[in-house]
Amino acid sequence: MNTPSTLLPADYAAWLASLKKRISGARQRALLAANEEQIRLYHEIGAEILQRQSHHGWGAKVIDRLSSDLRAEFPDMKGFSSRNLKYMKVFAQVCPELQIGQQTPLCQDRCRLSLRAFE
Repeated sequence: MNTPSTLLPADYAAWLASLKKRISGARQRALLAANEEQIRLYHEIGAEILQRQSHHGWGAKVIDRLSSDLRAEFPDMKGFSSRNLKYMKVFAQVCPELQIGQQTPLCQDRCRLSLRAFE
């Protein structure tokens, strides 16, 4: 009686292992790319909040309203609370020149110290 393993080509196990490795690698790269885009978006939002507060004198009420409007438009996304929008602003303020993919320990340390003011 033939078992399922005897019906498979001799190189099937190696091919399957190769496919699994490639699929895992592609998934990892996709996640990293998505994270990079999200970080860029948060930095851009923070920078725009800074700019508008500087030029238009926005206060905390505008950030609260922005938070409410963004959460209403994108209910499946997290990260648009007033507090997080303020974090984005601090992020853009402390790291005005965003450089993803490079080691930026000084920027990370400044960000951590600045964000502690919110805690």
